[in-house]
Amino acid sequence: MELRQLEAFVAVAAELHFGRAARQLHLSQPTLSELIQRLERELGTPLFTRTTRRVALTGAGSELLGRAKLILDELAAAKAAEIGRAHV
Repeated sequence: MELRQLEAFVAVAAELHFGRAARQLHLSQPTLSELIQRLERELGTPLFTRTTRRVALTGAGSELLGRAKLILDELAAAKAAEIGRAHV
């Protein structure tokens, strides 16, 4: 599992739209879809249900979302702390 995959997952979960999430992340939609598909394969479960009109989180996706946000928040806090120490 890569941080890039978690960032992609959180963006799609927030937007519930692959196109908007791709634009937000400055990625092509196929690249974003591949990141999500690789994450789903690695976890062995679908994270989203997809139809031509709708994207929704599965139960596993809902469970991962809270954990992914915590991981990304902790990483951001660690980076901020490191930056603060670097300037002291």
